[in-house]
Amino acid sequence: MQTAIVTGAARGIGLATTKLFLAEGWQVAMVDRDAEALMQAAEGLANVRPMTCDVSQPDQIDAMVAKVADSFGRIDALVNNAGVADFRPLEETDLSVWRNVMSVNLDGVFLTTQAALPHLRATKGAIVNIASISGLRASTLRVAYGTSKAAVVHLTKQQAVELGEWGVRANCVAPGPVDTKLALAVHTPAIRAAYHDAIPLNRYGTEREIAEVIVFLCSKRASYVTGQVIAVDGGFDVTGVGLPALRGD
Repeated sequence: MQTAIVTGAARGIGLATTKLFLAEGWQVAMVDRDAEALMQAAEGLANVRPMTCDVSQPDQIDAMVAKVADSFGRIDALVNNAGVADFRPLEETDLSVWRNVMSVNLDGVFLTTQAALPHLRATKGAIVNIASISGLRASTLRVAYGTSKAAVVHLTKQQAVELGEWGVRANCVAPGPVDTKLALAVHTPAIRAAYHDAIPLNRYGTEREIAEVIVFLCSKRASYVTGQVIAVDGGFDVTGVGLPALRGD
C-alpha cells in the first residue's frame, strides 16, 4: 500500500487531502503541530497514523519521518501543506513576524523534503508543495506570507530539476480563495463579493477541489508531470483588472 505524508493535516486542505488519499487506497501519516485538533481529525479514520510535529523544527521532522518509515515501511508521496498566514502592512511586519512565517512556510518545506528524500528516492515518489495564489501575484497585507509562498514556488522548481534523475517528481499547487471555516469567519460580504468579481468562475473553491489536484499529482496518472505550478483558483491568476459591471451584459 502506498504511503503519503501530509503536513498540516488537522484541518482544511490537509484533512481533505488525507481523506481523498484514503479513498484511493493509500495510507497516510497525518502531521500537524496542533495535537488536540490532529487527534480529533484522525478519529474514526482507518489506515492513518497521526503524528505531532512542528515543521519548523528539524529534530521533530527527522523523528517524524523515521517513525513514518518504521510504521509504514515506505514513503511514496510528501505533501508539504503546513503553513501559517499573517496579514499586516509591511511597516508593521517586524522581524519576528517575518521569521515565523518563513520558518513554517518555507523552511518547513525545505527541511521536510530533505528528511524524506532517501525514502522518496527508493520509491521514485512525488512531492507536492502547497503555495498560494499570493505567491503568484502580489496583494494587500501579504508581504511576508506572499513572499514565503513565492519562494515555495521556486523551491519546487529547484526540487524538480535536481531530483528528476532519481525519478522523484516535484510540483506545486497554488490555491486561490477557498471556502474554509477561517475564510467564512474573516471574509466580510464585501470581501467575498470582490473576490467573486475577480474570479471567472465567480465562486470560492472547496477544500476537496484543491485535494483532487494534489492527489492527482502524487499519483501515477501524473507520472510525466514535474516542475509545474498549478493555480487551483477558478481563473483568478489569469484575470486582469475586471469589469464586473459588464459581466451580466
